[in-house]
Amino acid sequence: MNSPKPNKNNTRRRAVAGLSAIALGALAALTIGVVPTAQAQEARVLRIGYQKAANTLVLLKAHGALEKRLQPLGVEVKWAEFSAGPQLLEALNVGSVDFGYVGEAPPVFAQAAGADFVYTAYEIPTPDAEGLLVPKNSPLNSVAELKGKKVAFNKGSDVHWLVVALLKKAGLSYSDIQPVYLAPADARAAFEKGAVDAWAIWDPFQAAAEKQIGARRLASGVGAVNHHQFFLSARPFAAKNPQVEKILLEEITREGQWVRANTAQAAAQLAPIQGLDADIIETGLKRYAHVYKPVDAGVLAEQQKIADAFFELKLIPRQLKVSDAVLK
Repeated sequence: MNSPKPNKNNTRRRAVAGLSAIALGALAALTIGVVPTAQAQEARVLRIGYQKAANTLVLLKAHGALEKRLQPLGVEVKWAEFSAGPQLLEALNVGSVDFGYVGEAPPVFAQAAGADFVYTAYEIPTPDAEGLLVPKNSPLNSVAELKGKKVAFNKGSDVHWLVVALLKKAGLSYSDIQPVYLAPADARAAFEKGAVDAWAIWDPFQAAAEKQIGARRLASGVGAVNHHQFFLSARPFAAKNPQVEKILLEEITREGQWVRANTAQAAAQLAPIQGLDADIIETGLKRYAHVYKPVDAGVLAEQQKIADAFFELKLIPRQLKVSDAVLK
């Protein structure tokens, strides 16, 4: 991809000049000291799973900064695209990818299925970046009116948790609706045909539906969910390759900082990749934070609440201890 940034190296250095050394150090601390340094170069390939909606990773791939950082270590970067988080984590579980970016619900389902991964870092809350949509002429005006209605969403994804949380907030139970499990593209088709009454979806697909077909937000995640996004690593890879992970997290942090400082430019670069107009992408970008932090006890406690809720609803087969999915 041809980047519109002139003199990319100098521009990139200026864009990240104000990046907090403390934040970078904190992220690096996640991986330092896990295994002897000699093992840091064990990997010769870093396989990253991403989604088109994972803006920071998409831009990191397009800009090529990570490849340049890892080249001296003899590490090749391979990218694999997935339609949503659950599919990405299936690949991580079977050893097809080493690292990926997903929302808050997919790791819960993956851990319940026995996936051997660790939480590596997270994006600060972005609850406005997902919502529950209804057609522009829908008679529905509140979540409470969804009783008995068909609601489409990707099973096991962030919006699965959004639906559960919004229903609870409105005084409804999960059994009060008819869930229709569909991937984003299929869900939008069903939504446009009137085959479902509502659709829970994340950005930029949310912004696209709002701007292209006049979809109306019945509710966003604000006040109902945190909508954390997580960077996850296959446990064996994280344990054996701390130097690679350190570099990876540094570059992700820098890319997020660049997106925050250059939102319109980032949207223009993402437009041909994501197949959406730049103004739609810019709307979605502004609903994400692009600020990443090391996983801590607080965010793991939030994940534990999700795991407990899904277990109570029998959406996962066993009770989880979320904190097991970290490097000790």
